[in-house]
Amino acid sequence: MTDTKKVCDLCGLAVETPGFTLKTKDGDKAFCCEGCKGIYQLLNEDQFLPESDRD
Repeated sequence: MTDTKKVCDLCGLAVETPGFTLKTKDGDKAFCCEGCKGIYQLLNEDQFLPESDRD
């Protein structure tokens, strides 16, 4: 059995709590906490999909 844990797309720590995700031009990003998600948003503002493409 393979254990495929996700790692934070900002800091590399394990993503243990679901819900900290963003949809970007490069695909879905997962984060370990709200802090990492917020920093990623600040650093990559131009990478997010328009609201109409998010669903």
